[in-house]
Amino acid sequence: MTSVAVVGAGITGITTAYKLRQLGFDVTVFDRQSYAAMETSFANGGQLSASNAEVWNHPSTFLKGLKWMFRKDAPLLLHPTPSWHKLSWLAEFVAATRSYRENTVATVRLAIAAREHLVGMAEREGVDFDLVQRGILHVYETPAEFRHALGVNELLREGGLDRRSVTPDEIAAIEPAIKGRFHGGFFTESDFTGDIHKYTRGLADACLRQGVTFRYGVEIRHLAKTAAGIELDLAAEGTAEHHRFDNVVVCAGTQSRRFAAMLGDRVNIYPVKGYSVTVMLEDEASRATAPWVSILDDKAKIVTSRLGADRLRIAGTAEFAGENRDIRMDRIRPLVEWCRHRFPGVSTSAVIPWAGLRPMMPNMLPRVGAGRQEGVFYNTGHGHLGWTLSGITAEMVANTVAAATRKTAVPVGTADPAAVPGLAHSA
Repeated sequence: MTSVAVVGAGITGITTAYKLRQLGFDVTVFDRQSYAAMETSFANGGQLSASNAEVWNHPSTFLKGLKWMFRKDAPLLLHPTPSWHKLSWLAEFVAATRSYRENTVATVRLAIAAREHLVGMAEREGVDFDLVQRGILHVYETPAEFRHALGVNELLREGGLDRRSVTPDEIAAIEPAIKGRFHGGFFTESDFTGDIHKYTRGLADACLRQGVTFRYGVEIRHLAKTAAGIELDLAAEGTAEHHRFDNVVVCAGTQSRRFAAMLGDRVNIYPVKGYSVTVMLEDEASRATAPWVSILDDKAKIVTSRLGADRLRIAGTAEFAGENRDIRMDRIRPLVEWCRHRFPGVSTSAVIPWAGLRPMMPNMLPRVGAGRQEGVFYNTGHGHLGWTLSGITAEMVANTVAAATRKTAVPVGTADPAAVPGLAHSA
């Protein structure tokens, strides 16, 4: 049986392992944490949102970044401290503006295709992840915000998404809990929400039942392609180990750049920090006044997801500060204050803060497909849409591994990375 090492046990690593196992591969998953989904896949915004597929490579993003640079509570915070990695990434990010339209359309197509895979795996394996299928509501306070959203909507529609505009009265009807004065909004009935941590842990359990091997709490010190295959050196509880595999799929989030360099590839991922709070709905008044429909507030760049009866997840902000996982209260405070403003009946006496690093490519498309060397593959760099895209990118990379090792064609359709412009070879 052909062996595959999957590096990383977040949402992309676990979905990749599952898809590979379904195709009959001998799969081993490696992760430095003690369990699956303990880093970026721990407490994200919860949205599975084709409606949020617009890439960030737009002039308005650059202007906002400059305007907010010295505001500690800014939705987008670019720390001025330079590094070669940050500067090179930002230069490529700006250059990708020319592909803004193409990449947005490609992303929404991937997001739509991912839905059936994510839900299908959960149904097949009996994974409970607090799925709420009530759509996602985008709200806008000003005519200027809404006009930009109209332009984005044309791109989403080109990608196949049905997202309709709504009036302030319709916003109130769709989600009566939200407070505020809005110019208008957009509602995507087909989008949904869920708990990424519960999903990933549940699917990891399914992988284990089906024969996938898990090595948690290990530090991979070296990866190399040799004539004998993929050589992997690691430390487990201080003991050095050496392993050999036929193939490797790198799904290591922000660490993927380092592993790719070992394997002779350039995967220019930058860690973009995001924050969330989980509001524990401990009293009846809070449960009754918290939203069930998922919200994206464009001005604040904040999203919400209802995770069952007793939890409300609120997430947002993007911080360019390198490999820094510190939870800063000046970044958490705006999320809590936003909750009090938009949902005044919800008590914020019990709030759990979190911060995670989104692995982001300069063109905002994930790196999915084969590396330069035989037996090397990638499924990484999903940025803020890892949860949304993971179902289809796992299918794509598993099919690519199968095609390469079994010398067969990749199945025709969106499961072929080459079918998505810029995806398979994004640097």
